[in-house]
Amino acid sequence: MKKSQKKEILIEVKNVGLTYETNTKPIKAIENISFQMGKGEFLCLLGPSGCGKSTLLKIIAGYLKPTIGSCLMQGQPIQGPDWNRGVVFQSPTLYPWMSVRKNVEFGPKMKGFSKDKIEKLSQYFLEQVELSGYADKATFELSGGMKQRVALARALANQPKIILMDEPFGALDAFTRVNMQALIRKIWKENHSTMFMITHDIDEALSLGTRVMVMSKSPGKIEKEFHLDFTYTAMKNKYGSVEMGEEYRKVKEEILEFIKGY
Repeated sequence: MKKSQKKEILIEVKNVGLTYETNTKPIKAIENISFQMGKGEFLCLLGPSGCGKSTLLKIIAGYLKPTIGSCLMQGQPIQGPDWNRGVVFQSPTLYPWMSVRKNVEFGPKMKGFSKDKIEKLSQYFLEQVELSGYADKATFELSGGMKQRVALARALANQPKIILMDEPFGALDAFTRVNMQALIRKIWKENHSTMFMITHDIDEALSLGTRVMVMSKSPGKIEKEFHLDFTYTAMKNKYGSVEMGEEYRKVKEEILEFIKGY
């Protein structure tokens, strides 16, 4: 396992808990969660269904406010959604009446960038997600995997400081999913990005994350944490696959045993 290195702190979660009010009784989704996330990390979050993973992501994104505790970005309280935190969901939230290019250009246009800069950003990120040949296509003409690539390019074009992904490949077939994993790893490396991804797939988390956190059942808490370097070995493999050696199997079995307990 890779040892943690001191990096610029981008996200800080301090003793965060969130309780949903319902018509019957309050439901505690997460409690007492604390961690820091450094610039350049690829953090993957695992846990049993219903443990509050998406709730935690929405707090970091600024969509939800914690009932207790605080969430900071670069030392400042997160008050709501903003351009510094790009979000990619499992179902691509694209504008179907716009072309692929117009979807990617939408954020930079709303930020008031010059026409030249908007075009350069759009071209660059469409090339990164390997869709430059589809720029003028309508999004409804695309496959699921291609739509997710558009969603990723659109998030990246806003030049956020962190990308938050909630099961981004969960609805894709196995072949497309592997290709998307290789693509997101390449983009993370080339752009020196910071990424936070929720997944139910242990192999996906181990093959992408420089750090993996595992949550308990609801109310979710961070119970286990691993600092890993499997993603770096995958970069050296022409197929982008991880060598599943003894260390890999040991970590995977430890996570499986923990999750099975729930």
